[in-house]
Amino acid sequence: MTTPITNVADLRNLAKRRVPRAFFEYADRGSYDESTLRANRTAFERIALRQRVMCNVDNRSLASSIVGQPVSMPMAIAPTGLTGMQRGGGEILGARAAAKAGIPFCLSTMSICSIEQVRAAVETPFWFQVYVMRDRGFTRELIQRAKDAQCSALMLTADLTVQGQRHREIKNGLSVPPRLTLRNLLDIASKPRWAWGMLQAPSRSFGNLQGRIANTDSLTTLAQWIANQFDPTLEWKDLEWIRELWPGKLIIKGILDPRDARIAADLGVDAIVVSNHGGRQLDGAPATIEVLPSIVQAVGDRLEVLFDGGILSGQDLLKALASGARAGLIGKAFLYGLGALGEEGVTRTIELIRRELSVSMALTGQTDVRHLSTDVIWHKPHDGALSIISTQFDGVPCRR
Repeated sequence: MTTPITNVADLRNLAKRRVPRAFFEYADRGSYDESTLRANRTAFERIALRQRVMCNVDNRSLASSIVGQPVSMPMAIAPTGLTGMQRGGGEILGARAAAKAGIPFCLSTMSICSIEQVRAAVETPFWFQVYVMRDRGFTRELIQRAKDAQCSALMLTADLTVQGQRHREIKNGLSVPPRLTLRNLLDIASKPRWAWGMLQAPSRSFGNLQGRIANTDSLTTLAQWIANQFDPTLEWKDLEWIRELWPGKLIIKGILDPRDARIAADLGVDAIVVSNHGGRQLDGAPATIEVLPSIVQAVGDRLEVLFDGGILSGQDLLKALASGARAGLIGKAFLYGLGALGEEGVTRTIELIRRELSVSMALTGQTDVRHLSTDVIWHKPHDGALSIISTQFDGVPCRR
């Protein structure tokens, strides 16, 4: 008897059984001791929701906008590397599911399917995430390709100029295509659904890098390749160069400090993503939900503040929105759905989070996702006691 899928954790368990270990752990794990990876979850658990009653919540709206783009709910799919190794053609499947759901999809530079392959397979324009390479000419070329594909926003990831050590990737010898050892051969042999999907996939290596970066098909480890290609000299002054190449919406991902948020606002960025790279970069950095309020306060309404880091449910998303985020991005949750059930799994992930958000809004007396405030949530310090985030009340029975 098949166990019903009722939450993202169920999709994670299914993905773990269906995706080869090296690629599942690439999506699932973090850097060094994984303290920041764990903190992203425990920090959410220290926030409680304020239950309200006797509120008319019959008509609720989840509709919003992100960098001027109307969305059916305040959520987007984050850029994730090696997406097409969770399921063959994974980037295309994710983009299709996002378009059907009415939310943005962001394609990574480190995708398996190329910008052109994804654009040819979907009608809805998507966002593109760019890393700045040591070869600035190649970065220029990537941005031009995103323009040619009519991408609706460019997301510059700023927190991966040097890669944090991810022990699991080194132990798994992670490369694309997979380095064949007896262990991973046996692992792949036990995943026939995954293997069949990969045989039918439009690409099995880094699609955006083909023909430009040498040896994309014979990597020693992903970490070693990144160390040789990504540019550690990236500075704020480089935004002027990027702006010359990209006239559209510009998002900076990887902000964790209010000072960096203010600099981004001063430079006219359209949005920032408060993110610790899913606990995959600086281990020991704070959970993103902990620093989100201070960053929102630092920039006010000068730009949109998006949130990334640990969202696995609609309640997590509600907590981020009530803490000041314009929208949340899902990475791990998206990959779990993709690895478990392909496009259907991504759709399931989105709809599970959508329903959880809607129900939790109702039970906290909220009717419009655009008008949430901090009085929706309480904090639970480490001693377990509750404290109210907001000390000011509007004096009405329900927050309208």
